[in-house]
Amino acid sequence: MGIVVVEASPQRMVATMPVEGNTQVMGLLHGGASCVLAETLGSLGSMLHVWPDAQVVGTDINATHHRAVTSGVVTGTATAITLGRTLCSHEVVITDEAGRRVCTARITNLVRPLPPGAGAGPQASSA
Repeated sequence: MGIVVVEASPQRMVATMPVEGNTQVMGLLHGGASCVLAETLGSLGSMLHVWPDAQVVGTDINATHHRAVTSGVVTGTATAITLGRTLCSHEVVITDEAGRRVCTARITNLVRPLPPGAGAGPQASSA
């Protein structure tokens, strides 16, 4: 997918993605690729909100595609709508290189407890 995260916080995530390699048969940015970018941003933002005490799983994503893109790079900006103890939702706006809105998406993640023995994540160690 070629996604590159350029800003990361629970409240705001920003990433870029090339159009090339992420197109459908007509040569346009694939709507599924836009959804992958949106879900990546919303899920990472939600994970940053709950980690290391919990994990998140996506429960809903929807997207409206506003205009076609055939080349260049798109930028996704996820802004938190709510960061709760049970649900986290982000609005994701994807723009082209001219700053025109290509897609608007919303993703909701369910906050789940960590499985038993998961500890505090990769940094956890036993002495």
